[in-house]
Amino acid sequence: MYWRVEGSLLELTTIRPIAFFTWNSQTFIARFVRRSLVLLMALLRPFLYATNRKAATRIVHAVLRGITRDRLDSLGEEEFDYKLKPLLKEEGVRQLKALQATGAGVVLVSQGLDHVMRPLARHLGVRWIIANRLDFRDGVATGRLLSPVIRPRGIFARIREAGPDGQQSPARWVRALGLRGPKALASAIVPAVRVEEPRVRPIVYFDETRHAERLSVRKALAGKRVLLIGVTGFIGKVWLANTLLDLPEIGKLYLLIRRQKSNPARKRFEKMLEDSPVFDPVFAKYGDGLGALLADKIEVVEGDVSQAGIGLDPEAAARLGKELDLIVNSSGLTDFNPDLRDAVAVNVDSTYHLIEFIRGSNHAALLHLSTCYVAGQRDGRVGERLRPNYNPAGAADFDAEKEWYRLHEFIESAELRAEGPEVTGELKKQALGKVHAAKGLSGAALENQIRKNRVRWLKNYLTEEGKKRANELGWPNTYTYTKSLAESLIANYGSGLPIAIVRPAIVETSVAKPFRGWNEGINTSASLSYLLGTSFRQLPSNERKRLDIIPVDAVCAGMTLIAAALVERRHDPLYQLATSVTNPCDMGRSIELTSLGHRRHYRAQEGLEYWLRLRLDAISVSKERYNRMSAPAQKMIIRSIQTAMSPLPVPKALAKAERSLERVEKLVELFEPFILHNEHDFVADNVEKLSQALVAEERETFGYDTASLDWWEYWIDIHIPALRRWTYPLIEGRPLEAREPRVLQMPAGEKRAAPTATENSNIKTGTNGATWRFS
Repeated sequence: MYWRVEGSLLELTTIRPIAFFTWNSQTFIARFVRRSLVLLMALLRPFLYATNRKAATRIVHAVLRGITRDRLDSLGEEEFDYKLKPLLKEEGVRQLKALQATGAGVVLVSQGLDHVMRPLARHLGVRWIIANRLDFRDGVATGRLLSPVIRPRGIFARIREAGPDGQQSPARWVRALGLRGPKALASAIVPAVRVEEPRVRPIVYFDETRHAERLSVRKALAGKRVLLIGVTGFIGKVWLANTLLDLPEIGKLYLLIRRQKSNPARKRFEKMLEDSPVFDPVFAKYGDGLGALLADKIEVVEGDVSQAGIGLDPEAAARLGKELDLIVNSSGLTDFNPDLRDAVAVNVDSTYHLIEFIRGSNHAALLHLSTCYVAGQRDGRVGERLRPNYNPAGAADFDAEKEWYRLHEFIESAELRAEGPEVTGELKKQALGKVHAAKGLSGAALENQIRKNRVRWLKNYLTEEGKKRANELGWPNTYTYTKSLAESLIANYGSGLPIAIVRPAIVETSVAKPFRGWNEGINTSASLSYLLGTSFRQLPSNERKRLDIIPVDAVCAGMTLIAAALVERRHDPLYQLATSVTNPCDMGRSIELTSLGHRRHYRAQEGLEYWLRLRLDAISVSKERYNRMSAPAQKMIIRSIQTAMSPLPVPKALAKAERSLERVEKLVELFEPFILHNEHDFVADNVEKLSQALVAEERETFGYDTASLDWWEYWIDIHIPALRRWTYPLIEGRPLEAREPRVLQMPAGEKRAAPTATENSNIKTGTNGATWRFS
């Protein structure tokens, strides 16, 4: 049954083109021209419709040329929610629901655009619509309407169709729409859901080995003993939660956790389990039986992967060396430019210790988490081939092992220099020159101040030298530099061992597992997306560059597939988990989607501030324009004002504004390699081959699929709301939403670790404040 949307069901029927215009053009001229066209169409529309309604409909919608499909979909939902929805007639909706209850198929017909009719149809529970549809090329409207064009009703239609019943027969709609028959009417019907063109990437084997047998994750990992390192991190938590939910067949999960001073590993795990929202679905599934499941499936092992023998006591090391089938190493220091001592210990030394542990074990394999961005400062397609002694600068004499030794020597020499007379003299002079220092500072007080300054000097020195060395060799930061060194150590020392390196891209919010919209900590995109939701609106970026975002549950699905392949010894040496080839989303689109996500939030708020913010769109600009018109230029203006007002007391607001702009500059500079430079396209074929090889009954649970991601839905419905819930409060220094206390019930005979005084005083925020530093 075809249900009329015009007239009686809705009092507002037409979509005004001006509703789709927001301040997104990069120049004043473009904005002026578009607004002028909208105004002109509003004036001419009655005359155009009187002449030829179909032609007029085409002309009116031509002003939407150049607007993206993402923006039209977002603003279409806004049009429905805030303008059309309040005008729905209760009697019309009641009659429609009654008709649906009989099992009749309903099609909504409207002269409006499908971008508004789809939200209406979803609200009414209708699956099919007939509406005007724009033609798009590369996601941008051409201004042309696709056939059939749904022309407006006649001048007396509103009078004739004043009742709430919107039912019309197919024959009536064939005549009303000027179609050639029922077949033409049937072809005009489109789904009421947003449809993305399917991306089909056939798997082709050339000289590679193709396994005849299908891969079964459940069969491969049934009864296996797995050591997980990095469970307190973002990826580690999600992988553990998903494994407990989806893979009860696994034999045993050992969790290697470091002791923190007086806080034992077991207590850290129990607190994480009780506090972190990531385990909500696990508690919901197992209820009171969770304690028994954990007692059976999980053993917490105290150790430190950055230490020799991965920090295990000899007895535990011998036992695990015999029992383990697989080690999953998701640990790593992910600060871009940390203290070089920490980066080398956590990212490089630990890898060597793991290789040696694998070599001494009976049959254990290693899944080692790295990052796609070890590719460094280079452009083009990045394949899945492990290259020993790789460096982006192409230095011919570069040897990763020698570089590793040199870093340890450099750190030792820096520590000796910090204790030497030259640095000590400078630090003493600095201590005595402090404004707040008491006159005649001496003795133990002076020594204490020098000691504090020495710690700070050494940390800053090693941080800057690590960053400098990374840049010399072609890496943007210390993180990618040390992660690449670790990969080279695996290539040099791990030959012949069952090891697979897994490189995720930028890991972000989950799509479905452990639940929709989980994120944690201040990660890569959070700071930039938060910035774009403020008054900062010009981001220096290459709008054609692909921003390689991948949901954390896709990463964990890939890791589980690779784990099964490792156990069965059918793995490849290197896997990349990325979207820049399978489902690209460029910087221009990412920035617009971020802006639209913020717009949805601000549109739901009240107040002048929010009214202004939703009308200011973020845009991608060149570095030159950013320097000329954004934070750097604004900082120079403030400094000029401060200089001019130097004889007068400088307002605190100016100094605060200058500090804020300096922070913005540093943040943008930190992320420039990921948003402006280095156009990477990361191939992710190897994991897709594993996913294709899965047995049919496991594809839904363990399949790896990034090609079907709808970036509009992900960014606006999932990612930005998740950041607002889990991450933005941390940036603003606010606690996360309050949660009901949760206590893990252990079975009889199992003892819980005793809480320490420090832990009892902690405020539960739903996340471990330190975990953002570790992957």
